Amino acid sequence: MLTAACSTKAATHEPPPVPAGVDVEVFYDGDCPLCMREINMLRRKDKSGKIAFTDIAAAEFEAEKYGKTGEQLMSEIHARIPGGEWITGVEVFRRLYSAIGFSALVWPTRLPVVRQMLDVGYRMFAKNRLRLTGRCNEKNCELP
Repeated sequence: MLTAACSTKAATHEPPPVPAGVDVEVFYDGDCPLCMREINMLRRKDKSGKIAFTDIAAAEFEAEKYGKTGEQLMSEIHARIPGGEWITGVEVFRRLYSAIGFSALVWPTRLPVVRQMLDVGYRMFAKNRLRLTGRCNEKNCELP
C-alpha cells in the first residue's frame, strides 16, 4: 500500500538536472534540417563540452520528464541553464554562442532595437519553420 508521502513524491517528480559542467542544455528538433545544421556547427565548436544536446524528436525522448509537452518544446527552441531555469527563443542562441566563445557576437544582440528585431524575426521563423524546411504536406503543416 502506498503511503501519502510516496504518492506526493510521485506527483512532484523533479526533471533530470542539467548535466554537471554544462552552461546550457539545448532542446532541439532533430528532424529539422535547418536546426540540425546549426546544432552540428555548435557541436563542432563546443570543444569544452559546455553544451548538452537533447533531441526532442528522438523516439526515446519524454517531454513529460522535463515538465513540458512536446508541443511546447516544438513551438520554439528551449534550453535549460544550471539550476534548471528554462529559457526560450533568441536567448537560447545567445547562451549557446557564448558557451562556444562567441561572446563578441552576442553582446550586440542585446541592444534594444537589435533585440526586438531578432525576437520578432525568430518568432516568425519558429511559427513557419515546418513550411520553410519542407516538412508540410498537402493537407497540413503540423508536427507528427
